[in-house]
Amino acid sequence: MNKRNRNYAIGGAVSLLLMTGAAHGAPAPYPSMAPRDQYLTADRSEEIALARSAAPPSISDDAGVLVLGAKGFETASEGKNGFVCLVERAWDKPFDDPEFWNPKMRGPVCMNAAAVRTVLPTLLERAQWALSGLSPAEMRERSGTSAKANITPATGAMSYMMSKQQYLSDDGGHWHPHVMFFSPGTDLAGWGANLKDSPVLGAVNFSQVTFFFIPVRKWSDGTLADYGPAAAPSEHHH
Repeated sequence: MNKRNRNYAIGGAVSLLLMTGAAHGAPAPYPSMAPRDQYLTADRSEEIALARSAAPPSISDDAGVLVLGAKGFETASEGKNGFVCLVERAWDKPFDDPEFWNPKMRGPVCMNAAAVRTVLPTLLERAQWALSGLSPAEMRERSGTSAKANITPATGAMSYMMSKQQYLSDDGGHWHPHVMFFSPGTDLAGWGANLKDSPVLGAVNFSQVTFFFIPVRKWSDGTLADYGPAAAPSEHHH
């Protein structure tokens, strides 16, 4: 596994692999924030549907939904099962990621109640910071003292990222359907993560929160994912 895969973490949510062509001297493809409208979805119902596509309908149909507005995420639908679905943007990547301002990135994610309490606050705060005009350097500085950015993930915190419509980076596109587990900083080897032929990938982001990514066989709509030679599960490109 290359250096990019070892250090990338989806944040966000996610989250998310460092190093692209910029590491070889190429200019960063997104040196600054694009016009705000490029990060927003004009049709609110379209973003709601995209957010719900993160998980199978048996989960997402009863989940709460957040959509991105001009100042941050807003509640579009109250949930019934403790899950919350939303669509992450590129600013949930590490602060020095070359695609931090990529306006095309869309990462539908559906978090369970434990992740909603202890992981989601970081994503909501990141969106507010980005849309208020803060630079990555300013966000990094604030995250050092932010209570929301330093919440310890609760036991059992996890999320689904199984949308066939996800676009996680220019170098990998929709990658694979997967589930994520969040943990306080821990040894990746304890999960067997990132080892040869292991189905578990691991990375650290968001103030030493450990993310574990496990690819699954199907997209949220029930169709099989393509795991051919050109799309190996180890090539994670959140």
